[in-house]
Amino acid sequence: MRAKPTAKVRPWFVWTVRIVAAAALVVVGWACVSSWGAVVHGHPTYAVLLAVTLVLCVVAVLRSLRARMIRSGWRLALRTIVVVLAVAGIAIVGWLRPFTAEAPALAAMQSSSTVTVVETLTSIEMAPTGTPSATAIFFEPGAKVEARAYAATLRPLAEAGFTVVIAKQPLAIAFLSLSDFDTTRSVFPAVDRWVVGGHSLGGVVAAIQADDGDSDTSAPVVGLFFYASLPASDISSSLTARVLSLSAAHDGLATPTDIDAAKPLLPPDTQYIVISGAVHAYFADYGAQPGDGIPTVSHDKARSEIAKATLDFVREVSAK
Repeated sequence: MRAKPTAKVRPWFVWTVRIVAAAALVVVGWACVSSWGAVVHGHPTYAVLLAVTLVLCVVAVLRSLRARMIRSGWRLALRTIVVVLAVAGIAIVGWLRPFTAEAPALAAMQSSSTVTVVETLTSIEMAPTGTPSATAIFFEPGAKVEARAYAATLRPLAEAGFTVVIAKQPLAIAFLSLSDFDTTRSVFPAVDRWVVGGHSLGGVVAAIQADDGDSDTSAPVVGLFFYASLPASDISSSLTARVLSLSAAHDGLATPTDIDAAKPLLPPDTQYIVISGAVHAYFADYGAQPGDGIPTVSHDKARSEIAKATLDFVREVSAK
C-alpha cells in the first residue's frame, strides 16, 4: 500500500511564525525598557506574562527551524489559527504595558520619621510611625497605572495618622482585584472603620467594594472617594457611606459631562469638588495619558488640592 503523500510546511507559514515571534520579542523588550519600574514594582502577573511570552517566542522560532511535515490541510489551518491568536495575544501584552510612577511619587515611597512605607508583591502600605487612627484607607489605582504613582497624593493621609493601603492589581486592572479589600481588612483587625477610594476604573471597583462593605458590623466602610471616576451602577439608595467625588475640569477621559451624568447614581448628599485646570493624569504621577485633556494648572498645585480635599473628607467621616 502506498504511503499518503506528504508536504512540507509552506515557506510563507514558516516565515510568518518567525515574524510574529520577532514582533513579540520587540513588544516584550519595549515593555521592559519603557516600563521597567512598573514591571518590577507592580503585581507580578505582568512580569510573568512577559516571561511566558518570551519563552513561547523562543520555542516558536526553534520549531520553525525544523522542517516538519504536515499530512493534511486541517493541521495547517489549526496552526494558522494559533498564529492569529498569538498576534492577538501580543497586542494585548503591549496594551497592558503599565504607566510607570514618576517623581515626586518615587520620593514619597521612602520611609521617614513620620511615615513607614512597606511594599509587597500585592500592595503598598503607608502607616504613621505613631499610634494610627482606627480609620484606615484602601485605594484602587486606575487601569494600567502603577500603584506607586499614587504615593505622593496619598502620603499626606499617613502623615496625618491614617494607615493607607494601595492595591497592586493583577495586570493593573482593578476588576481583577475585587477581593483585595476583604483580604486587606483581615490583615488589619485593629481598624474599625474604612474609607475606600479609587482613580478612574479603580473608582468603579471601589464603589462596588464600598457598597458591599458599608453594612459590615465590625469594620464598616464609612467613606468612598472618587478620583476622576463614577460608579458602574446605581448606588444612590443602597450606599450608606459618605461620598466625595473629585474630578478634573479638563479631564479628557472622565469628562465633566460624564461626572454630571453620573450624579443620579450617587447618594444625594455626595460632595462634588472640581479641580480647576487639572486633567485625568493629575491624580497620580505617571506622566501624560493618551486621550487626556490639556492642563492649565501645575501638577504640584493640583496634587496639593487633591490631597487636601481627600484628607479633609477622611477626617470628617472618621470623626462621626
